[in-house]
Amino acid sequence: MLLNAVMLAVPVVFLIASAILCVKAFEHGKSRKNTVLTQICSFAAVFALCFICPIVASAATGDATSITESTAFADGLAYIGAALATGLSCIGGGIAVGNAAPAAIGATSEDPKAFGKAIIFVVLGEGIAIYGMLVSILLIFAR
Repeated sequence: MLLNAVMLAVPVVFLIASAILCVKAFEHGKSRKNTVLTQICSFAAVFALCFICPIVASAATGDATSITESTAFADGLAYIGAALATGLSCIGGGIAVGNAAPAAIGATSEDPKAFGKAIIFVVLGEGIAIYGMLVSILLIFAR
């Protein structure tokens, strides 16, 4: 029981520590691009560690086919796919809305009749996140 709690706490502590270090590095003059790349690399390292450790543990016991053919492994991959679909689509939607909304506000302030046309572009950006969420729901529940 204690070992499971420690194994769950290690990735969380590592990710929190890397986020704190990236914020401190940004405050001390490191560029935003470098801090984001550092954060992405630390996430990829934790992801690889959490993904590979169960496979290595099953290989050490001599039952390597059980982890790849089990339904728990397939469920785990479905959850990872759902998380990636939602996360990446929300990031893309946020970038789209972040660029389209100020332009829509500027166009509306110049010509109030342009509101209907301008809001459509903002809604299209939000639609990306909704599509990602729908893909996630399909991945989780359609098996």
